Amino acid sequence: MNIEESTMNINQAIEKLRKVEPKFEILCKTLEETPSIVVAFSGGVDSTFLVAVASVVARRVMALTVRSPYIATWEIEEAVDLTKVLNLEHHILEATIPETIKYNPSDRCYLCKREIFSKIKKIAEKAHYNTVCDGSNYDDLGDYRPGMRALKELEIKSPLLECQVTKAEIRSWSKTLGLETWDKPPYACLLTRMPYDTLVEPEALKMIEKAEAFIIDMGIRAIRVRKHNDLARIEVDAKEMSKMLNLKVISKVVEALKSYGFNYVTLDLAGYKMGSFNDTLEKE
Repeated sequence: MNIEESTMNINQAIEKLRKVEPKFEILCKTLEETPSIVVAFSGGVDSTFLVAVASVVARRVMALTVRSPYIATWEIEEAVDLTKVLNLEHHILEATIPETIKYNPSDRCYLCKREIFSKIKKIAEKAHYNTVCDGSNYDDLGDYRPGMRALKELEIKSPLLECQVTKAEIRSWSKTLGLETWDKPPYACLLTRMPYDTLVEPEALKMIEKAEAFIIDMGIRAIRVRKHNDLARIEVDAKEMSKMLNLKVISKVVEALKSYGFNYVTLDLAGYKMGSFNDTLEKE
């Protein structure tokens, strides 16, 4: 499917959804009333949905993707590909590991977003965009997300959250729009794979990225590789645990992860849990 056909299909799908989904219509009107928008675009489920809808209904839109050592390269590549499909203006912000989070503090999300979105706002102002948006959704209010405080302080808009759009609705509507991300597993930054108060080294992040990419390429999509010094603790979604509990798969994973620098490779029998290192905070 070429760019013109993809855009036409999304346009038609948006028009249909506006007629039958009141909350979707409210979201579209909110975006229509914003003169110009910069969308912080990670390539994940939420920001992909937001940028796709905004590209059709908003007056002027730019997608902005951050490239840093703690964001997987393949996620950035997917984001770039989608902006080409949507024929959308796209800016890449090159970023290093901020000095404030080099030891992975428990409030790293706040500190990181405070620094990154301050830079995004400057880019938006220079390019004469009046609003910066992120893809936070209504369900995020129930999770531990210290970064949302930074968004509030910087007056970053979160249209999906403001219009009370849930994750389930985003996935359902993304499928209607023909977005491949509709069933994409959640994927947070690589810093979440390391214990809090641990020195963040680019080499360690690369080990984690390579390990997860290898397992994903084997067809196991919802996974995390948590790094505890030279030990890899693999978390797999319960629905895919049977794929992992295969001697041939285990052998290949162990061989690959050891070649990336891990000395020990383990499987967490509790399975995948979003933000599992947050459990250590609750015990303090």
